[in-house]
Amino acid sequence: MTALPAGFRAHVANIGVKDTTDDFVVITADRPVSAAGVFTTSRFAGPSVTISREHLAAGTPGTAQAIVIVSKNANVANGPEGTADAHELVAGVAARLGCAADDVLVASTGVIGRRYPIDVIRTGVAALPALAELSTATSADAAAAGIMTTDTVAKVAEATVGDGPARVVGIAKGVGMIEPDMATMIAVVLTDADVAPADLDATFRTVVATTFNCVSVDTDTSTSDTAVVLASGAAGPVEMAAFEAALGEVCLSLTKQIARDGEGATTLIEVVVDAARDAVQAKRVAKAIVNSPLVKTAVHGADPNWGRVAMAVGKCSDDTDIDQDRVVIRFGATEVYPRRVDDAGLAALSDYMRSDDVLIHVSLGTGAAAATVWGCDLTDGYVRINADYTT
Repeated sequence: MTALPAGFRAHVANIGVKDTTDDFVVITADRPVSAAGVFTTSRFAGPSVTISREHLAAGTPGTAQAIVIVSKNANVANGPEGTADAHELVAGVAARLGCAADDVLVASTGVIGRRYPIDVIRTGVAALPALAELSTATSADAAAAGIMTTDTVAKVAEATVGDGPARVVGIAKGVGMIEPDMATMIAVVLTDADVAPADLDATFRTVVATTFNCVSVDTDTSTSDTAVVLASGAAGPVEMAAFEAALGEVCLSLTKQIARDGEGATTLIEVVVDAARDAVQAKRVAKAIVNSPLVKTAVHGADPNWGRVAMAVGKCSDDTDIDQDRVVIRFGATEVYPRRVDDAGLAALSDYMRSDDVLIHVSLGTGAAAATVWGCDLTDGYVRINADYTT
């Protein structure tokens, strides 16, 4: 069991949003604490996103006391009624915890275009224990399971800040509709380190840029993407470099867990692009590779078809400094372009691509920058899950 960091407690329950699995999670501190969040850039963002943005900016900027997460219903594109439902949820949780509504963040994930079953929500909120009655022993594993939708496994990660005692613990959900312009569908990171709001926000954004913002399952940006971090301060001050390292370790682990559990996925794909003009170019090309359906299906079929990687690099047509004569493509450690691989080498590569993890490494020859992104193969399982999603 992964314990929550000191200063946090949680409530996890099934309230009947869709089925009999847990679907209602409240994580709270004993008082308002440092907080930061990064959210979807979707123009169809749901009320959970807009309300959380507003609350992080209201009152004392960069603080919050709790987050409530409803899974299996995104509550997106429901007009004023959906917004009113979300506000009612937040107000109800705040009343039960004895805090201001502005100190409660909200996240929702699931089907778009369907309102919360509001009577079910009201009953669930009414059953939320008062703050003093909430257990401090709730595991992060239970909370992670409570936010799942089509995830096959709960996603949890933890790290110690330097030599301790401060810890960072994160939970996440997300297996489809993932091509973030911020983070993944839902991620909540908790720490008992004492970090000022401005420092927490800056550090979290730096880490998100190279972790959650570097994962893609299917090129689709969610309407509900939410990643938040709360710092209770219960373990005292920390050295910021050590804190950033621990935060990065947790977020990277969650990123890889999300990619590995992509809907229908059987293989984690890691794409490294180096020798690039700058990090922006490296990431753009890496995303073009990991997002290519042809590359993803080749990995699924254990087909070392490097021509598909060359295609993905080549379609970055605005990058006019990319010259095919300077590009090097590798599967794992094996160069496949421009050096040619014989039949025996291709057979060995096919065996390699049957691994649980496949590395595609491209050197552009345009500079010295690099980026790494993560994704997964494309299978008939992905099609089946999404063809039947709302039924």
